[in-house]
Amino acid sequence: MPEPPAPSPEPPGPTAPPARRTGPAAGPLARMDKGRLRHVVAIGSGKGGVGKSSVTVLLASELRRRGLLVGVLDADVTGPSVPKLLGVAGPLYDQGEGIEPARSAGGVVVISSQFLVEEDQTPVIWRGPLVTRLIQQFFGGVNWGALDYLLIDMPPGTSDVPLTVFQTIPLDGMVFVFTPQELSALIVRKAMNMARDLHVPLLGVVENMGLLDCPHCGRPVEPFGPSGVARIAEEYGVPLLARMPIDPRISVLGDAGRIHEYTAPSVTALGDAFLAAVGRGEEARLTVL
Repeated sequence: MPEPPAPSPEPPGPTAPPARRTGPAAGPLARMDKGRLRHVVAIGSGKGGVGKSSVTVLLASELRRRGLLVGVLDADVTGPSVPKLLGVAGPLYDQGEGIEPARSAGGVVVISSQFLVEEDQTPVIWRGPLVTRLIQQFFGGVNWGALDYLLIDMPPGTSDVPLTVFQTIPLDGMVFVFTPQELSALIVRKAMNMARDLHVPLLGVVENMGLLDCPHCGRPVEPFGPSGVARIAEEYGVPLLARMPIDPRISVLGDAGRIHEYTAPSVTALGDAFLAAVGRGEEARLTVL
């Protein structure tokens, strides 16, 4: 009796171009190639609402003013803020060398999930595996060119996206953003512990919205009470890079997509401390080698 014919294989579904990888391993946790990126630094908090995206773009804009080539990878796929703050929009194009990032008026190149939707208020409703695949594609499939710094704006939490970034992207370190409340510190500590457990260097911490210049006397006040961020920095053995004040100009310029125009002593201090922290991290790695 003749055997029944074998079933026809199902046609393959559409697949995204593979992310660039190095080394013999080609599995899902293989580190991607750094390419022509000198430094890759994540900026996160683990907690939403602390102004992490604002700190990221303020730092990126400050580094760009110093003549450095800077990009921002917006890894907050379901709540992207970077395009609004920098006044950039999609759609995305591929001209043969990878996806072309958008460029802000201040010269910072940007990639974000916001460029994948037609309307600003359209939500990205994706499951974890698709989100993590997009993050890998944003790093390995984008034509970043030669950059001095690629800053990765991390989403809240300690789940799929942070795990993907820590395990597959060649990070030089991570900066953590706090607000003064103990609740913020409780959540951010979780993210710091996760990074440390996964051997991501902790470069330093930034306190955001902890200070306010009194409109009557001009003296700085602490509207949310005394700050504990210096104690946390000491606890983890990392520097306090900056204390960023509450300044209405940041909100006004951010809403207008012109946050790159904001300058202040606190931003200058953040740039100085950040570059010093990256330099110390680089020296430490060379010493180990």
